[in-house]
Amino acid sequence: MSRLTTLLLSGLETGHRPLYSAAVALISRGGRTADLVTVGHLSRYADADGILVAPETLQPALESTIFDLASVTKLFTTAVLLTLVDEGRASLDEPIAAWLPTFDDGERRRITLRHLLTHTSGLPALLQLWTDWPDQASRVEAVLRAPLVNRPGETFEYSCVGFMVAGLLAERITGHRLPDLVHERICRPLGLTDTGFLPEPARAARAAATEHQPHIGRGMLRGSVHDENSWSLGGTAGNAGLFGTAADVARFGEMLRQGGAVDGVRVLRPDTVAEVTRDHLPPAIDPGFRHGLGVRIGDPHWMGTLAATGAYGHTGFTGTSLLVDPSRDVVVVLLTNRVHPSRAWSDIAEIRRAVAEFAADT
Repeated sequence: MSRLTTLLLSGLETGHRPLYSAAVALISRGGRTADLVTVGHLSRYADADGILVAPETLQPALESTIFDLASVTKLFTTAVLLTLVDEGRASLDEPIAAWLPTFDDGERRRITLRHLLTHTSGLPALLQLWTDWPDQASRVEAVLRAPLVNRPGETFEYSCVGFMVAGLLAERITGHRLPDLVHERICRPLGLTDTGFLPEPARAARAAATEHQPHIGRGMLRGSVHDENSWSLGGTAGNAGLFGTAADVARFGEMLRQGGAVDGVRVLRPDTVAEVTRDHLPPAIDPGFRHGLGVRIGDPHWMGTLAATGAYGHTGFTGTSLLVDPSRDVVVVLLTNRVHPSRAWSDIAEIRRAVAEFAADT
């Protein structure tokens, strides 16, 4: 049994509350898969009280298992917007009010796409759209009119609201829906056939279950977006909603590692990827890591020893992560369903660090 397999199995063997029911880890080196491990089952629990599903219904996690990527979605939203920057249809430093008139007011006039992608816009971290507004139209309006909690450019505030705005900005600039933009500009060129919003039944059947959410009438989720804000916006928001496999996420990571192109297919310009992966935070802003466009840089909390070498990437609340270490030519993908059956059950930061350090040591 490989060391990586043992590591992932440890997340299943933590007493009566495992860290996840399913996990897939993929590590590529120099563009080739070096390690691929799958453990567990797509669904283990019938509810958040820990009632087990019938043994005969258990389905093993496979290489083809689809996971709710949660905030890893933000990287795809970022990539879509940067394709528009490359085309000259958007600018990192012009006020977004040119496209979104609700931002043409007071300090909000200063907000740029760069602010949105670096979490320095001053917008709040979250809104409870699913409880505080009655329908999708009013929720979109609430996002577009969200009040500032800080002045733009002065603080780091990890903001899902900012990325909801970013997704709406991409739609406003192009006149196309975000799912179509992600498919046509990112997934189709890269051959990511298992990545997208709103999985159809055949793909949903391959999805790992996430959380039991009876408090909002949803039951046990499988193939339906976990994030309540994204769900309340139809499941296609800029902050969360994508589903995908480890192989697809790794190929997206390879696109970044190789400067915007894989196998001769270019998605982003090399200088754009260089901009993605450089630190954009002023020295006075120190949240314990650095930040590029969409990506977090050098975060020891989940990158472990790779944080010291300029690694970058993103995590997802459901238990997912993509990590790119250009100094080692390594891409590390860890997909789990750590919120199954409840978000209160586990924290997988230690597993993320251990997988990253395995990649560093081998």
